[in-house]
Amino acid sequence: MPPMNRAVRPLSFVVICVLSALVLALGTLPPARAAAAGVDWVAAATDAQIDSAFAQARAEGKPLLLYWGAKWCPPCNQLKATLFNRADFAERTRSFVAVQVDGDGPGAQKLGARFKVRGYPTLVLFSSAGVELTRVLGSVEAPQVLEVLELGLAGGRPLPAVLADARAGKPVSSAEWRLLAFHDWGSDEPALVPAPQRAALLASLAARCPAAEANAGTRLWLQAVAARSGAGKATAAERQQMLALLADPAASRAQMDVLAGGTEDLVRVLAPATGQPARAAFITAYDAALARFEADTALSRGDRQSALYARVQLARLALPKDAKGAAVTAALPPALVAAVREQAARYEREVRDPYERHAVIPGAAGLLAEVGLLDESEALLQANLARSISPYYLMSELAAIAKERGDKAAALRWHEQAWAASEGPATRLQWGASYLAALVELAPQDSARIERAAAKLLEEAAAQPGAFYERNARSLQRAGKKLREWNAGGAHADTMARLQRQLGSMCSRVDSTDAQRATCNALLKPAPKPAA
Repeated sequence: MPPMNRAVRPLSFVVICVLSALVLALGTLPPARAAAAGVDWVAAATDAQIDSAFAQARAEGKPLLLYWGAKWCPPCNQLKATLFNRADFAERTRSFVAVQVDGDGPGAQKLGARFKVRGYPTLVLFSSAGVELTRVLGSVEAPQVLEVLELGLAGGRPLPAVLADARAGKPVSSAEWRLLAFHDWGSDEPALVPAPQRAALLASLAARCPAAEANAGTRLWLQAVAARSGAGKATAAERQQMLALLADPAASRAQMDVLAGGTEDLVRVLAPATGQPARAAFITAYDAALARFEADTALSRGDRQSALYARVQLARLALPKDAKGAAVTAALPPALVAAVREQAARYEREVRDPYERHAVIPGAAGLLAEVGLLDESEALLQANLARSISPYYLMSELAAIAKERGDKAAALRWHEQAWAASEGPATRLQWGASYLAALVELAPQDSARIERAAAKLLEEAAAQPGAFYERNARSLQRAGKKLREWNAGGAHADTMARLQRQLGSMCSRVDSTDAQRATCNALLKPAPKPAA
């Protein structure tokens, strides 16, 4: 994915309690000892280091928890601010081998290919024997994680085995039903079920979930409905079920992450056609539930920001998709615009932890932009450049705002500055590819500038042994696609010939038995013409 979108999607849009499923498999924890100073992460960036960590887990008879993140990633910083820094969580991690992989470490993207992890953050739980039990993506809410840590589950089973038994009608424990319900089905990399079959599977699981696990059953049902988006409308009974859930503070609070994260998909399926009175009533009920989450101080700031973002997305459903700027501000409810302003000002004033600040300030700026307050969004981002742990992340947002205003020169300046300031091999390729894409889109006539950027990007890739694995490969493939489109019809054949020679020299140095070589060779190769 590109470094940023203009409206930064605030945190916890993936399952808040989803790490609960991961923790369920950790086994019963020993009684708490004195407060721990911090998580004893084992840093790993190579196969040898990972293999050593698995050997340690086997020798000690402990599960292994693999955390995959990056410095610039807001949800990763949310984890650092709300979970990883807690003494009680650190104490509980003594029960497993905790491994941290920085996506920008040398060789880290090769590890990403090995474990099929893409999004930051990802947590993958393995048994002491090295068998994957489950994985989750996205941010989590610390209290739920700690609560489930206390529950534990002796002898956790891999999720595929649990799913097979559930589908076959075989006994599945209460904790395992929660394991299924908390799994992040939408971003499951090793795909337990193909996407077209996901809605039907989740619906069948929801129907089989025992009444004693009502929250798990409701979660599975909500995910099933969201997975149907664009492929079938709801029945009247399903709409009533949803309205009853939204009206129940306790039941809806238990599903906060799904309701906030899947707002548009759920409305698309459950709400009647646009313009009908019943749709307005449905959206009013949905907004009331989201407003409760937004006001719930027991939730983290990131989660409350997610609820507010969902409210804005709900309100924007009535606007034209291309509405922007002052037209958006004027069309939205004034109280909602005021809530966005108030939350942004409060977070700017209150948040001091650098990790949490990087988690919520981009989201606050994104929300201001979503309600049309581009000047205020820009001012917030610029005020935080010197305070941010990853200022290049904010620069990408500033580029997007300039682009929305139509200021191409400013957009390109911010993109270029963001690339210059970015740190780490994978991040530099990602931000460099974004700058190149912006050049092709906003200044296609500036072939000299495009060639310089492309040549520099290839030069940096050549210096990396893992340049064609996972995120690195996707960044370079995105850049290659843009260049091929730019050269449609041979419009820039000379430039492309020089870049292809540079790339050819680079590819020739990759071991011919390594799959990276084929990825490299394909970067600037024109797509085959369709058969006549």
